[in-house]
Amino acid sequence: MTAAGGQHDLARTQTLEAFADTILPGVKRHPEDRAIAGVEEDAGAVEAGALALLAHPALGLADALDGMAGLLNMHAQNHARARRLALDPSVPAFVALDFDERTALVQELTDPAHPEREVWFGVALFCTMAFDSAPHLPTVEAFAQGHPGLSLIGFEPPGEDGLWRFPEFSYQRRLADPHPRTTATGSPT
Repeated sequence: MTAAGGQHDLARTQTLEAFADTILPGVKRHPEDRAIAGVEEDAGAVEAGALALLAHPALGLADALDGMAGLLNMHAQNHARARRLALDPSVPAFVALDFDERTALVQELTDPAHPEREVWFGVALFCTMAFDSAPHLPTVEAFAQGHPGLSLIGFEPPGEDGLWRFPEFSYQRRLADPHPRTTATGSPT
């Protein structure tokens, strides 16, 4: 990888992280972190793996991520120009926007009247999914890594044997008796 390729990859990563952080904000990873605005004290979409989900082969977006980052930075430059905002040239344009301006731009991009709405709304949805359900990770692995979203929503980890059991019914009552031929492991025969 060339130095230019490394810078390009860094710019793409920072841009997409800044977008994910705008959707579900989190705490800065370190004081110099520019992608994460740090408007929250808990982990957000970035720490939950939003970029891993966006790049996951099953999603089919990996080849489009460079273009999305470039497009997002173009929109950020236009947004800044229209508002006469000075952007720090040492970081991608979207990253250079403060959190309120990032939010305003994302609101524009996801507005029903915007021609690219479906793209940006979809990316926002995947960022939220990374936090809410960790679809890019096996659930046991997500727990082992201390996934912030699953912890926040109170998703219970499996038992010591790796199986999930629910001793308390969500409706506070059993809805149906198990089928008479259900095995001890819960499988129907």
